[in-house]
Amino acid sequence: MSAPDDISTRPVSDRVQRKRGRRIQEILTAAAELFGERGYDGVSLEDVAERLDVAKSSLYYYFSSKDELVTAAIESLGDEWTSRLEDLLARTEGTPAQRLHALIHEHATIAVHDYPAALRLFLEPREWPDAQHDRIKELRRRHDALFRRLVEDGIDDGSFRVIDIDTTLQCMHAALSQAPLWSAELPTRLQRKAIDNLTDTLMLLAGHGAQATGR
Repeated sequence: MSAPDDISTRPVSDRVQRKRGRRIQEILTAAAELFGERGYDGVSLEDVAERLDVAKSSLYYYFSSKDELVTAAIESLGDEWTSRLEDLLARTEGTPAQRLHALIHEHATIAVHDYPAALRLFLEPREWPDAQHDRIKELRRRHDALFRRLVEDGIDDGSFRVIDIDTTLQCMHAALSQAPLWSAELPTRLQRKAIDNLTDTLMLLAGHGAQATGR
């Protein structure tokens, strides 16, 4: 006969783990939004607790310090965001122009729908402590590489014409970072149109017109 806890203990443990995972994700999302809005020095654990409407002491159950919390927020958001873009490219076939169009559109959609405030977490890390500053730079390089490879592929096959790759990518990322400010508050139909228009406009940075994307 199986031990009694074979039936009862394991499901409870699984439920607890799922609940804990959801709670941690809620904390990380709130922290990422706050750090994105106010910067590293402008956020305390009290601010995160207030955003979540919980006691500050409850945060210490999951994170021992502000540094531990912000590092986890950076890791979680940066890895999830870039992984979603990597997954998109893995299942998207076509020319470099078609794949870059899909990548830009997905990035803007994630920014507007999922992380309208937290995106700014990755824009200006210069004043952050060295550990977080360096990790943000690593995540940005991984993210930038997705766009860079497609632009380089498009240049190689003659479909893109750019003056300078770095300048093109900097302008592209700067515009994408503003997408939530431009469209997050719009009605759904206008929001979709704004993302479509932004995507087609950014394709022009690579010297490629909207008519070539297949839409």
